[in-house]
Amino acid sequence: MSAHPACERRSGSRVYSRVTVGGLDTACVSRRQLGGLMVGDCLAARGGRRAPRLVFASNGHAIAMAALDRKFRETFAKADLIHADGEPVVAASKLLSDTPVPERSATTDFLFDAAKDAAAHGLTFFLLGSTEDINARATAKVEQAGVKVVGRRNGYFSRDEEAAVVEAINASGADVLWVGLGVPFEYEFCLRNKSRLKVGWVVTCGGCFNFAAGDYQRAPVWMQKNGLEWLFRLWREPRRLFWRYLVTNPVAIAMLLLKTGVKPAS
Repeated sequence: MSAHPACERRSGSRVYSRVTVGGLDTACVSRRQLGGLMVGDCLAARGGRRAPRLVFASNGHAIAMAALDRKFRETFAKADLIHADGEPVVAASKLLSDTPVPERSATTDFLFDAAKDAAAHGLTFFLLGSTEDINARATAKVEQAGVKVVGRRNGYFSRDEEAAVVEAINASGADVLWVGLGVPFEYEFCLRNKSRLKVGWVVTCGGCFNFAAGDYQRAPVWMQKNGLEWLFRLWREPRRLFWRYLVTNPVAIAMLLLKTGVKPAS
């Protein structure tokens, strides 16, 4: 069971290893270290000195989709950093690899961790996605953590409008772009526009704005820690999530068992 070589990021606190979990190349970083990487990358990228880093999240849904859909798998492989959004990802890495992920960095939590880190270092956010109402309320909640949100936009726009959306993001001067356009659209948006975006980090965040706005309720902590948050969400939204989990959960479990800790093909 082999991890990838450590990724040197200029200082000891910015060194991290990667390990294959469920078939996805996952960073072995804590929530605190993830925030530190964000700050360092964004400060280094100011002034257009380098392209933004794409930060994707690994959970059961992403692992299953990568296994079932070649295009999605190829898209995910182009991320600069994949963090462990789901507790099963952390558990599998600890049980089945020599390089465990230290803890879960759920995007719904990391959004506010990142806001505090950004505020402390003068970084700014742009929130893209969801409805106008949810986006506005999520922005207000994030700003309460002290970060300056220099721009926001709902996620309802066509491909023809995409260039104008990117232009607005760049004009805002944001350091971190949060993209909540849903799966798989948010990943495709990030890849299409990476070379045009002038931010430091582009972070996919799914339905995170719904949680931030207070429309979605988090599972009890004991369920989160035991990898059962999906069950709580299923109980809350059975009509929307039943078929998704029926298909993706068995695939995700199989991939976590069979494709964790393995050395990727060269």
